This record gives sequence, structure tokens and C-alpha cells, in this order.
Amino acid sequence: MLKSILTVVMVYMQIAIVSAADINFHTVKAKNGDGVYSLLRRYHLSSYACNIDHFYTINKLDKNAQLITGRKYKLPVTIYKYNGKSIRSTINVDDWETAIQIQQYNEAIFKLGVRKTHYSKSKILWVPHHLLECRPTTARVLINDEKIETKKKTKKEGVITEKLFGKKYEDVNIIDNQLKGEVYYVVSGHGGPDPGACCTSTASTLCEDEYAYDVALRLARNLMQHGATVHMIIQDNDGIRDGDYLDCDKDEKCMGKSRIPLNQKKRLYQRAEAVNSLYKKYKKKGYKTQKAIMIHIDSRSESKSQDVFFYHWGKSKTSKKLAYDLQSTFKAKYDKYQKGRGYHGYVSERGLYMLRNTAPPAVFVELANIRNKNDHKRILRKGNRQALANWLFEGMTGVKE
Repeated sequence: MLKSILTVVMVYMQIAIVSAADINFHTVKAKNGDGVYSLLRRYHLSSYACNIDHFYTINKLDKNAQLITGRKYKLPVTIYKYNGKSIRSTINVDDWETAIQIQQYNEAIFKLGVRKTHYSKSKILWVPHHLLECRPTTARVLINDEKIETKKKTKKEGVITEKLFGKKYEDVNIIDNQLKGEVYYVVSGHGGPDPGACCTSTASTLCEDEYAYDVALRLARNLMQHGATVHMIIQDNDGIRDGDYLDCDKDEKCMGKSRIPLNQKKRLYQRAEAVNSLYKKYKKKGYKTQKAIMIHIDSRSESKSQDVFFYHWGKSKTSKKLAYDLQSTFKAKYDKYQKGRGYHGYVSERGLYMLRNTAPPAVFVELANIRNKNDHKRILRKGNRQALANWLFEGMTGVKE
């Protein structure tokens, strides 16, 4: 099916290849007594061996070379002219967590006085070598510095905490407020007593509701980062998970408090009513943009490989547009990251209960065929689940990074 969405995600982590001579590195003067390690430590770059190695390379120094006081040296920090919109579009990288870590680095060194101006005001963005080219062992720890780590334990400006995402992802960095005043209802399929489609031919049983929920959480987090109001209709205590095999359980609840009925009609009625009740509240307050998405994973013949596809409610023009916007986004991503492969996800009109009975315009998405081995790559790997969430986000909102 996919030659490998993993390849796509890896492409996310890279910027265009250019020669070292074309890169604009940040330069500094060595102080009296400076060695390579102490100089890099001052800029919180010494915790990564690749930064040290790159310092020698870009300065054309022998590993035994001594720094000369007063001489300028290039740091393994690339300088970009910040476009004022987003870090991802500034440096042409499509990975959310990388962009967040770059933002955190710039803000941290500004607070510590290493930088004199904030990147948003100076329009100068520092991008450390290790965040694009190295693979740190602790993805969430940006700077191995006791002073910074202490600050991370306190609530920071521009960061909100949502425990539903789990300990690793609960700190949500607000990138901008492009979606302020917009409401999104993210509904992961099945849950509680109903695991949905399952695959038992793998090392561990795959349950539809667990993988749909993980993608739903990642999508919700993306939306929140841009100022949207988001409601996860089905909730669990698992948080965002990075493992390949997600344990199947039955403890999901509607809105985090109501038991999910076994009866399908009652189950669908419960979640539709939850959405509609909130919709009415926001409509009275004057909110004009409200959208809903139902996330599922299909079950077909083991031999059937299936691209992501979408259903809409035929009587809603907005629902139809939403589905085609999503399809267009996925096609563009495949054309960009897997040229020549082709994208075969389709849009179809369906009178599904959740499409017919929710007040906001809604779209129903099937992420893969849970029984197909090639499709497994799309849902088992955390990076691919994040890619799915990213593309759903862009298709639903029109916000491009």
C-alpha cells in the first residue's frame, strides 16, 4: 500500500540539502579560557555529540585545535529569517514536535539572556543543529540544563496543560491563535464495550478504537496549538501513546464521565447528543465556525490495501466541502512526499447516523484497513499516526504550516 509512510515522516524531519557554504551560521567570539565544550555549553549545545562534531566541521578545525580568544567561530546554529507566521513554514519542516522544540530553544535562551531579543520581534530564528540532524534520546527535554528543567515544571506563558494527552504530551504550546473562535468536535469511533474492527493476525491484537483514539488525540492537540476550542467526545486515560501495539481496553467514556452503551443505536445517540448540546451552547454565544470529525479504521479483506477515505452527508454542502478539502490535502501530501505513488482515497456520500444527526457539519474518515499488512504501517508507527493527524488538521482548517 504505502511503500512506507515512515519514509514520508522521515522526509518531514529534513530540510532542503544545501552546501555548508550556503548556510548562515550564528557566529560568536571566543572568550578568554574558552574551549569548544565551554563555548557550546554557554549556548546550551554541548549535550549533543553531533553539535560538537559539527562545530569542528563548519569551522574547519582539527579535533585537537585550541580556540583563540577574540576570534569569531561559527556555532552549530543555523540562522533563518522568521516569516512571522510559523516556524514550520519558515524552515520548511513539517514535523510539529521539531518546530515546538525549536520554539522552546529560542524562548529558553532568550529568558536566560543568551539572546538579547525574542525571535518574534527580531525576526531572527535560531535553529540548533541537533534538532534537525541528531536523534536525542529524550525528545521532550530540549536543553539538558538544571535551570531550564526547573522552569519547565512551572506553568509557562503560551502553554496550557491538558492531562487528557498524557504526561509526555500534556504541555500544549500555543503557536498562534488562527483558530480562535472556532469549535471542533473530535469523535473517535467505538470504545467502551465495543472495540470496533480488530486484527488478530499480528503480534498483539489491534483494536480499532485504540488507534482511532490516538490519532484523535493528536489531532485535538494540533487544533489546540492554534487556539481552537476542542472537545474530545470519547475519552480515555491512556493519553497519546508512542508504542506500535496499543493495549485494548474497555474503559473509554463519553465526555469522560458517561458509560458507553453496548447497544449501537444508544451509543451513537449518546455521542450525537453530546455534540449537539455543546453546539447549541456555542451557537448562542455567537460562534460561527463549528465542525465535527468521526475517526475510524475500516475492516476489509486482508488483501485489500486502502488509502484514507472520507464520507459526507449529502444534504450538507459544508460537510461535502469538508470531505473534499481533506481528500485534496491528502492527495497533495502524497504528491509531495511520495511522488509517482498516487493517492486513491475517495470521497463518498453516506447517510451514516453520526453524519445525519450531528448539528455541526461533519466528516467521517476511515484511516486504513486494519487487516491489511501494508496498511498496518500507517497506524502502528507513532510518526505515521502523527502524520495522519497533521494532514487531517490541515484539511479541516486550511491552516498551512
